[in-house]
Amino acid sequence: MRTTVRIDDRLLREAKRYAVQQGRTFTSVLEDSLRQFLGNSARRKGVEPFRMVTFKGDGVRPGVDLDDSAAIWDLTEKRP
Repeated sequence: MRTTVRIDDRLLREAKRYAVQQGRTFTSVLEDSLRQFLGNSARRKGVEPFRMVTFKGDGVRPGVDLDDSAAIWDLTEKRP
C-alpha cells in the first residue's frame, strides 16, 4: 500500500542512511520501526508496576540504602 507521511528532515536523512548501511530499503526500515514501536506499546499496557515483596518483618531494614550495592553486600555476606 502506498501512503504519504510527513517526516522530520533530519530523521528522514538518518533513517535513509541507516537503511543504506544495513543494505535495506527505507520502506523495510520504516515498517520494522513501526512494528517494534507498536509491539512495545502493546506490551507496556498489560504490565503491572513492580512491587517489592518482603518477608518476615515490616520491609527493608532501617538505614539500608538500596542504591548502595557494596553496603547491601556487606549486610548480606556470610562471614566464617
